[in-house]
Amino acid sequence: MRDNKELEKLQSLGSSVEYGFEYDKNKLEKIDNQFPNSDCMISLDAYEFTTVCPKTGQPDFAKLYINYVPDKFLVESKSLKLYLFSFRNVGAFHEDVVNIIMNDLVNLLSPKYIEVVGIFAPRGGIAIYPFASYAKIGGGYEDYKKSRQFEMLNSIMGGKINFRN
Repeated sequence: MRDNKELEKLQSLGSSVEYGFEYDKNKLEKIDNQFPNSDCMISLDAYEFTTVCPKTGQPDFAKLYINYVPDKFLVESKSLKLYLFSFRNVGAFHEDVVNIIMNDLVNLLSPKYIEVVGIFAPRGGIAIYPFASYAKIGGGYEDYKKSRQFEMLNSIMGGKINFRN
């Protein structure tokens, strides 16, 4: 169980919500992983992610999937929600967004493995599904990282892609 000393460090959880309108990686908070020897995969699904086109300012909507195997730290979920909300008025390309989120989480958590997938709604008839991943050297997931991006894309596309031929 978590002790009060650890919980008192958290700024977002249990406090009133102040939504910002600019990207703010400082919203992210971490907590200790009480089971660092267990390679538990954590999946976080953000179904209402929004950002805007950097050129036109038109809104972009996405489902984000964040999957990670923690090492010493976990991301605190309310802080993640506030962090993701901070992209709401940020002009960024889809590919940039998933890499920014992945890099911010790598810097915060130093996980054994992490992947961020964006399922962006089509605009102009084109849907974009960017995927970014990271595996800590010596963490045991380096080979998994190499194959995972193609597996994920094939899954998103409903098994219609065969990269082996």
